[in-house]
Amino acid sequence: MKTLTLLRHAKSSWDDPVARDFDRPLNAKGRRAAAMIGRHLKAEGFAFDHVLASPAVRVVETLDEIWSGYGQTLEPVWNKAMYLASAPSLLDLVHAMPDAAEHVLMVGHNPGLEDLVLDLTLDGELRERVKDKYPTATVAQMTLPIDRWAEARAHGATLVAFIRPRDLDPTLGPDAA
Repeated sequence: MKTLTLLRHAKSSWDDPVARDFDRPLNAKGRRAAAMIGRHLKAEGFAFDHVLASPAVRVVETLDEIWSGYGQTLEPVWNKAMYLASAPSLLDLVHAMPDAAEHVLMVGHNPGLEDLVLDLTLDGELRERVKDKYPTATVAQMTLPIDRWAEARAHGATLVAFIRPRDLDPTLGPDAA
């Protein structure tokens, strides 16, 4: 059994209209949300033995805040292929994960992460929530009844958690200032 946890980067800033998309930093709300998600992951016993992440600035800063809240730092494998990757491209990266890794955290961008969850899972209440919206700093965790990552396939995973910042703190929702 393998566990795949997907984390969308936290809310980023659009204050600099000339900055490249890749270079956008987090805004204050994004930093708060990421640190809170990190604390929640620790409190709920989420553990990871492999981290794969986009090297975009907003992902790097999201992980900094996650680890701050989590109380432990795990060194990610930075992979440019994750930057704005499609679900099929992300699945290729899943297939290439080291088989020794049992609990993988992938940190990246939408729409790829959302589409990957929808591709890997079957119907259910949590899946419907993903389909509705996969907000920033949100975690989706799936279990896969496989021994090797190359065996991951469409509709072969079970979505066991979908945690949005607003579920933990309403002030981090879309209607909050």
